[in-house]
Amino acid sequence: MHDKLKTLLARLRFDGMAAALDAELERAEREATPAPELVYRLISAEAASQRQKSLAYRISQARLPWDWTLETFPFDAQPSINRGQIKALAGLDFLSRASNIVLTGETGTGKTGIAIGILREACLNGHRGRFYDAQDLLDELYASLADRSTARLLKRLSRLQPLLIDKVDNLNIKPEQANAFFRLIDQRYNRVSTIITTSLALDDWYELFQKKHLVDALLDRLRHRCITISIDGPSLRSPEPHAAALPEQKRSSRLTRQQSRRGAAVRERAGAHA
Repeated sequence: MHDKLKTLLARLRFDGMAAALDAELERAEREATPAPELVYRLISAEAASQRQKSLAYRISQARLPWDWTLETFPFDAQPSINRGQIKALAGLDFLSRASNIVLTGETGTGKTGIAIGILREACLNGHRGRFYDAQDLLDELYASLADRSTARLLKRLSRLQPLLIDKVDNLNIKPEQANAFFRLIDQRYNRVSTIITTSLALDDWYELFQKKHLVDALLDRLRHRCITISIDGPSLRSPEPHAAALPEQKRSSRLTRQQSRRGAAVRERAGAHA
């Protein structure tokens, strides 16, 4: 019977139940566990296994480029970020309100790190989100025009909760891409949340997209129910203070050696003339 159970569980792909079967049967024999309790334990093991599989699938589908989390973000190195505000966002209430998040700041200040951390929290809590580099997203939208699959693509993108669009700044944008991007934001508006990182002020998007009427409509939708986080601090990619001091220390050491050699040479010449 044991082998038949194993075979049946494998056929049904009940991996969690199969993994727990031997231990639970031994425990049931040892403790004289009632049948309903044994069944409950096995089903609980399967439920936990399926939750873990679902989480792994959501994380993989989110296409997170780095394993960054809010717990590992260096808040102390970026004092312009309100840690309390970010923790509140990690509670994900903004998703239920279909609010957007826009993170602005210079390159390297932590915009993408914060955005990825929030997206990861959404995935951990059962949401199906996705990370996109802005240029890759625009290129995918443009490619969909060739086979007339834009409507299907927009429908799929409009269901993602949340959608993270990273680096909306130095982009190569064709008019068709700008139009498709607006359609995407329009279809997501007031339904699901979008997270955007950009090194530009939103008013600079007029120059980026080169279509005033389109940017007017785009920003009107994006700014409605929008949480804007402006990061005004140093680049987190800057060298550590001690690392930056090393070249100076080396130069100082070289100067000391050079001065010592020059001093020795002077004393040697003085001795020769004495």
